[in-house]
Amino acid sequence: MPSLKMNQIIPSLPNDMSMDVNIDYSEFIEESISEVVSALLISISIVLFVIFFFVGSGRAKLIPALTIPIAIIASFFVMSLFGFSLNTLTLLGFVLAIGLVVDDSIVVLENIIRRLEMGEKPIIAAINGSREIGFAVISTTIVLVVTILPISFIPGEIGKIFNEFGISLITTIILSTFVALTLAPMMMSLMFKKSIERGSRCPSEKIDIYFTLKDWSYRFIMFFDNKVADLYEKTLKKVIDKPLIMIGIIPFALLVTFSIFKSLPQEYAPTEDRGMVIVRIAGPEGSTTEYMDEQVRYVESIAKFELDNGNARRILARAGGWGVGDQINQAFIFLPLTSWSERDDSSVDIANRIRRKAASIPGIETRVFVPPSLNNFGGFSRPLQIVLGGSDYIELSRYQDQIINRAKENRQIFGLTGDYYERKPTIKISLQKEKAADLGISIEDVASTLEIMLGSKEVTRYIERGEEYKVILQGSAEDRNTPSDLENIYIRSKASDSLIPLASIVKLEESAGPPDLKRLDRMRSITISGSIAEDYSLGDAIEYMQMISREIIPEDVRLSYDGETRRYIESENSILWTLALAFLLIFLVLAAQFESLLSPIVIMVTVPLALMGGLLGLLVVGSTLNIYSQIGAILLIGLAAKNGVLIVEFTNQLRDQGYEFKESIISASKIRLRPVIMTSLCTAGGAIPLLMATGAGEVSRETLGAVIFFGVVISVFLTLFVVPITYSLIGKNTGSPKRVARLIAAMETDKN
Repeated sequence: MPSLKMNQIIPSLPNDMSMDVNIDYSEFIEESISEVVSALLISISIVLFVIFFFVGSGRAKLIPALTIPIAIIASFFVMSLFGFSLNTLTLLGFVLAIGLVVDDSIVVLENIIRRLEMGEKPIIAAINGSREIGFAVISTTIVLVVTILPISFIPGEIGKIFNEFGISLITTIILSTFVALTLAPMMMSLMFKKSIERGSRCPSEKIDIYFTLKDWSYRFIMFFDNKVADLYEKTLKKVIDKPLIMIGIIPFALLVTFSIFKSLPQEYAPTEDRGMVIVRIAGPEGSTTEYMDEQVRYVESIAKFELDNGNARRILARAGGWGVGDQINQAFIFLPLTSWSERDDSSVDIANRIRRKAASIPGIETRVFVPPSLNNFGGFSRPLQIVLGGSDYIELSRYQDQIINRAKENRQIFGLTGDYYERKPTIKISLQKEKAADLGISIEDVASTLEIMLGSKEVTRYIERGEEYKVILQGSAEDRNTPSDLENIYIRSKASDSLIPLASIVKLEESAGPPDLKRLDRMRSITISGSIAEDYSLGDAIEYMQMISREIIPEDVRLSYDGETRRYIESENSILWTLALAFLLIFLVLAAQFESLLSPIVIMVTVPLALMGGLLGLLVVGSTLNIYSQIGAILLIGLAAKNGVLIVEFTNQLRDQGYEFKESIISASKIRLRPVIMTSLCTAGGAIPLLMATGAGEVSRETLGAVIFFGVVISVFLTLFVVPITYSLIGKNTGSPKRVARLIAAMETDKN
């Protein structure tokens, strides 16, 4: 679509000239943002639906619903202070935040309603309910913040990408907690004028008469409280006496997690449909412009099939060294595709179709690919890039050839080439200076003659009817095709004013050399580049190339990486450290909050369960281990610990109130069942639009959504049993911070 500036220019163009946009990468961004906004609205709808069915009071339903706009709109102000923008990643953070921002309000709201049902007056229930649950709410918020915070400080290129994502998500969560602990209790005290009875939630006479959503909500709540909660309590009482059965789930989850982790393909970022297919054409060294033009037109005719079938909008060909360092033997064809909703085939399908047809063209090498998913780093490089560094190009080229020949055994890696090859035809002209001087011919005369006859030279310009024209001297094309044509070039002697054959004063030496010599980190280097099959991961390809390279190269040759390969290795190391840091920070925060080293262990046993669920999600959707799934795994650590905090913290409270140890565990688990289920459903529901993503950017959103959805759903049901049972085994010697405070107060009283 023409821009505003183009619309201003177009009317001033001559009648026989037109202007249009050939390539517009902003279309993908615009479409992707539109899809994320749609996902945001769907996520809000799902979360409100969950709230509607789990919260009995119609007035109380409004409180969590109000948390969403308050937290998100307020976070816009914080984002502006940091200079952030609304982009795909920040909006993605808001989609995930929708399920999280209502969690705290739901927990506070549910606890206040429980106290209202116990007969407390609204203002007393609001104060006591928020005070009772306040520690757990703050604890879960801190857990989520310290989980997400390392994402914002990942070093390198990945950190730059996800910095805004992490900060926006943290800001929204903190603001939602503030709303939950201040606005929610205040509104509850104002909305209710008296305590409520449990049975009043479900007026049966209305259910039989009015078949409405509100009645279904009441019926569902009573079913959950009377049937589901009681069934959970009975089941927990049985399994808590046989703890080894449930505790065995943890090593099983670790084993399954490790097995899935090893079996999943790994890559830097998933391949996205960015609405573009690019064809790179490479001819033999020394190819002429005419030869390349003919080959480009042939490939263009293959790409025209996609244009005729409505998959592409236009074909844009660039030959003659455009954008590739003036290398005449290289060309590119760009194929901007139609909108995602207007075609059934993805860009990968179209690229594969063109690749198969173009592979049979003799005399050229074609490479068909789609732009990289994280195009901040762009370029036309292939995904697999291994760099050999040493002191001698000739020696490195031998190792290059050996590695390429060995790698041909792996059919999953194809198109391997090195960037050092002595195939560029070169003619070295040595001037016989003494002989030329005797004939009155200078070096400048020889250079100027060669420039005009073999190349071209602009000698002047002239203006005709307001237009400026260049005057270029150049030999005829038929007179400069072969090295023997040099014998037909003559130079006028300044001494005798006669024409002297150039061949009589120069010596010609034909050879082949590399087109250029490259260095990496100041070392002479050769890069081996290749492509990988669609069902073969970049991680497996790197591992294979590392294995054969170490068998071939000596110790004094350095093996390094470039392009997407380097970014993949850097991201793998960064994410592992970030994962470990998030785990450690959560443990330390929980240890400080609970003043115990055992309570964090009880809570953190849920992490393997969540990670197992997240990896199972990747298997279900057929995705890979990439930067998005790894970010999702980091988020799962905090989300899994969050539910454990609610159960453990309330168990400690009941123990402080004099409950027997096992009774406190069962009672706390039953009372916290509904808020745990509600918050988990909101979080999982918020991820459903990502899991069901379509259109631009769908692969990355689907990957993140699969990890969050399956990780939360699977972990929450196992957490409801594993956490209480683990607490029953190792929690007898633990207590709440209030118990420690009372002991200190008692000691001070005795001292006085």
